[in-house]
Amino acid sequence: MSKHIPRIALVAGEASGDLLAGLLLDGVQHHWPGLPTHGIGGPQMARRGFEAWWPSDKLAVHGYSWEVLRRLAEIIQIRRRLRERLLQNKPDIFIGVDAPDFNLGLETDLRAAGVKTVHFICPSIWAWRAERVEKIRQAADHVLCVFPFEPALLARHGIAASYVGHPLASVIPLEPDRAAARQALGLQPEDTVLAILPGSRAAEINYITPAFLQAAALVRQVQPHIKLLLPAVPAQRTTIERMVQEAGLQGMVQLLAGQSHAALAACDCTLIASGTATLEAALFKRPMVIAYRMQALSWRLMRRKQLQPWVGLPNILCGDFVVPELIQDAATPQALASAVLQWLDARQHAPERMSALQQRFTDLHHSLRRNTSVLAADALRQILAA
Repeated sequence: MSKHIPRIALVAGEASGDLLAGLLLDGVQHHWPGLPTHGIGGPQMARRGFEAWWPSDKLAVHGYSWEVLRRLAEIIQIRRRLRERLLQNKPDIFIGVDAPDFNLGLETDLRAAGVKTVHFICPSIWAWRAERVEKIRQAADHVLCVFPFEPALLARHGIAASYVGHPLASVIPLEPDRAAARQALGLQPEDTVLAILPGSRAAEINYITPAFLQAAALVRQVQPHIKLLLPAVPAQRTTIERMVQEAGLQGMVQLLAGQSHAALAACDCTLIASGTATLEAALFKRPMVIAYRMQALSWRLMRRKQLQPWVGLPNILCGDFVVPELIQDAATPQALASAVLQWLDARQHAPERMSALQQRFTDLHHSLRRNTSVLAADALRQILAA
């Protein structure tokens, strides 16, 4: 008797969701060869045979105010059309990957129509917007969690969940090969390297990149031979090139075509926007300065919903300010440059600080390193069998 191959629909928003969904697809397609998948996704999912009805970058938004409203009508229209299409030809299971503002409402409608629903990555109810708990309970039959403390938290609210580890912890090696990364990027072993990661969304580029580049210029005044790496998505390269020129750094910044992992593997320190990339930097065991800037009204609204003293994932997961955070008005070029220079100075004058950070990040890496693809596929199989 042949094994039934389920139909799975997915929605992944932005580059980070596309990466996570692609890794999930590795596991489910190993269990169900030839598995048909469709919905909203990006290039990582497409490489696994995913049929994207819309690209994931259609869901990329930033903040709460006018920058969202400008895109709101298009996003609502996409969700309406997607819901109609999925209800007309129901999948066996729907997986919403991150993008909770888009996915939770869609999952609720599909679940009410009899479709089994899974949300992959628990919304950060432990850090922001605790009111989402009720939405999750209504939307998801099951939640796949990437942090070990989340299933118990959800269970207290009557929500079924499984810890599957964080896929990035398996993708990123426990001991990154800095020498190979430097060789691939044309850097010398003795170079001092700063990786600048301001994010990939247009609004992040506009709000964060100028301050990061001004900070890099100040760092160069103290360390004129420092090498600057800046990964850039193709859609933002022209904008970033203009910003580099305006910061007086033309010819001094090595722009990379993506390659954020290579930049993190190669660098001595990273100046990085708050988000999933900070977890990647921690898994690469790199000292970092976390920063974020956004439109003022968006920041005021978000700040009211903050539940913890930390914003960056490494600090949240370690429960301590293991790396500095400079958010909104605190993220001045001068403060950013000072924090970067302190890390660079610590390499020679405070090796115990560097060693302690390496150990904290190594312990974190071990706690997140699981066979995510297999665990996720097992959870989906049990949900389908229920």
